[in-house]
Amino acid sequence: MGLIKLFVFGFLFLSVIYLSVSVYSRSVRRERLEKRWDAENPDGGDLPARTAYIETGMAKYESGFRKRLIVLIYIIPTVAVAVILYLNNAN
Repeated sequence: MGLIKLFVFGFLFLSVIYLSVSVYSRSVRRERLEKRWDAENPDGGDLPARTAYIETGMAKYESGFRKRLIVLIYIIPTVAVAVILYLNNAN
């Protein structure tokens, strides 16, 4: 029963961390795109073109490798706990 509690609460904890990191990463990426647009267009440029540029960049981010790396938040601790449990019970 203790192992089930560990997995349930661990999953909830990792989900909170995953959501926090995901939201933070998206906001950093969006801010970087906004700053890049502002640097390339010091006069402000066209607002619809700016919006399209940022949305295109965010679409590339959503399908990119960096976003997929965030899933390691689930994988690494789960594997570490499994290895520790195995080594602890194997002896």
